[in-house]
Amino acid sequence: MEIPNRQIRAAYTDDTVTVYQAYKPQIADAAVRDQRFPDTWSRERMTWVKPSFTWMMYRCGWATKPRQERVLALEISREGFEAALAGACLSHYEHPTYPDRDAWGRRLHATTVRIQWDPERDLNLRPLAHRSLQLGLAGWATRAYADEWTRRITDVTALAHRVHDLVRAGDPAAAAEAVPVERVYPLPDSLVPVIGATPPAPA
Repeated sequence: MEIPNRQIRAAYTDDTVTVYQAYKPQIADAAVRDQRFPDTWSRERMTWVKPSFTWMMYRCGWATKPRQERVLALEISREGFEAALAGACLSHYEHPTYPDRDAWGRRLHATTVRIQWDPERDLNLRPLAHRSLQLGLAGWATRAYADEWTRRITDVTALAHRVHDLVRAGDPAAAAEAVPVERVYPLPDSLVPVIGATPPAPA
């Protein structure tokens, strides 16, 4: 069955959704140890979170890029995640999400949360036909993410290396089995047009 072009897929529970970020060891160590971002982590800059494990691997090069050597899985509240989506604006203008560029510009300046839909990646990090959500948080959303929404922080760097080793060993089935299971996120209907997601198919 064809996968909708823009659909949030994530590991989630009734209360939380998992997003990924990659950091230098000093930040990662402190975050995992204290189960919160350290005070040295800027709450004033934009930070991008990704629900897709494989897209995170593409971004950090399987945890090998400088200052991205450690991959964290952050379980955040679904309430916070959806609040960020509700207040988001696409990074680039597109129709019909916005009726015109002026409407997009007003939305862009009214919120600090950004949405990008980038090509999803396979285990060889090649682009797929469907898209993956990247959520950029700034201002109130960054502070809430760091200090209110985060429920658990887990270092999954070893998992990233294990999956990469399996891919390089030519065992894609075992690699796919090791990747965290990501299901279609039950996005409220009201948020579909806000983030430019593909509308669900009629029942």
